[in-house]
Formats: sequence, structure tokens, C-alpha cells
Amino acid sequence: MRRPILFGNWKLNHRHKDLTAFTAEFKSLMSSREPECDFGFAPVATLLSEATRSFKGSGASIAAQDIHSFASGAFTGTISAEHAVDAGAQFVIIGHSERRAYFAEDDTSVNAKVRRALSVGLTPIVCVGEPLSIRDAGGHEKFVKSQVTSALQDLSSDEASTIVIAYEPVWAIGTGKSATPEMAQEMHAAIRETLSSLFGRSAAEKVRIQYGGSVKASNAAELMAMPDIDGALVGGASLRADSFVAILDALN
Repeated sequence: MRRPILFGNWKLNHRHKDLTAFTAEFKSLMSSREPECDFGFAPVATLLSEATRSFKGSGASIAAQDIHSFASGAFTGTISAEHAVDAGAQFVIIGHSERRAYFAEDDTSVNAKVRRALSVGLTPIVCVGEPLSIRDAGGHEKFVKSQVTSALQDLSSDEASTIVIAYEPVWAIGTGKSATPEMAQEMHAAIRETLSSLFGRSAAEKVRIQYGGSVKASNAAELMAMPDIDGALVGGASLRADSFVAILDALN
């Protein structure tokens, strides 16, 4: 049985004062809850260390939103996997559609970052998902299977079994649209079948696959009821403690 996993991606939102207010409310709301899932938040890089301290005792893990594939060097404006670990991160989001769209990140760089993260003990949350044009043309499964295959190239079965995959249809991110539970399940099952062909059924059954794309409390329970959906990667709904906790409740 895979343990559900919920992460909030804060993207380019929240500063120190917001973090302080958020964690105070979050801890208050969580004081009467014992969630049976893993959960956490991905703040901006400048808040990683402070978030590690502020969320201490709440059960939340911390994720970096991105890392570089090199440990050090002349790469202005980024952080390494080692920096993320030093700041207290345990997870890292890799290959988010916004990184692919705005920063020209491709499958090769995603794979390099995945391997780098694993080398220092960070758990990658590897994002995959198709744009609307691909979905409308009926090529969504082939497109996402290719992303998964490229992202996990040269990994061992043991390494692959530890990662998290986030399926986020690009057309549903921040749009208010969401794939139906059946649509999401179909793609999650296809991803798991791809993992099975690459690494064997045992490893594939261990991989947790999140759904992302306008997830909120009103649709979370339906999505999480699907057999291959193991959690969610949440954007806007994670910026408020009460809405995030409402989604957390839906996973239990």
C-alpha cells in the first residue's frame, strides 16, 4: 500500500512575514489532526532554511522548487542540490511545466537534475504533463510516457522506486480546469505501466504518482479515490493554510 503524499508548491509567492503567519495557522489547524499521509511545502529558495525551522514539529517536509544539475560553479541565480540539503530540504520539484516553458528546461536537463538529487539524498518530485494541443490531438499518453522515460534514464530500479512523479496536465495548471478523475486515472495508470516496463512491476508499484492541476478541497477526494492516484501537487490552494488542510483531510 503506497502512502499518500501531498505537497504545496508556493511558486513565486510568500515572503518571511507570510511564512510566519502561515505556519502559526497551520500548526493550530494540525493540532487536532493525525494525517495518514506525507505532506509538505515548496517555498521560494530564500525561505528554505526559515521554512525548515518554522514548520518543525508540524510533520511537514520541505522541498526546493528546483536545483541545478551541478554541485557548484559559475551558474548565477540558481542553487545546487547540496544547497537545498543544507537548507533542510528533503524533496525537490524537478521539471515543472513552468520551468520547461519559461526557462527552456528539457528532458535531458530534467534527467541530470533527477540523478543529482538522488546522489545527495533528495527525493525528486518529477513533473510530467501534456499541453492542450497534444491532448486534443490524442497524443497525450505517448507524450507523457516519453517524458517519464527520458526523466528516469540511467536510474536503477531501486532508485526509481524512491521517486515521486507528479502528473500535471499543462492545460489544467492555474486555469480552474481539472482533469476528471477518470482522465487522471487513465494517465496515472499509463505512467505506472511505463515504469513497470522500465524497472519492473515491483518498483513501479512503489512509485507514488501525484495529480496536479487546479486541485482543491472540492475535487480532491474524488481524485484520490482512483487506484493509481497517490496524492496531489497543489499550487494556488496551498497558499492558504485552511485550504491546504482541507485537501489534506480529503486524503485521509
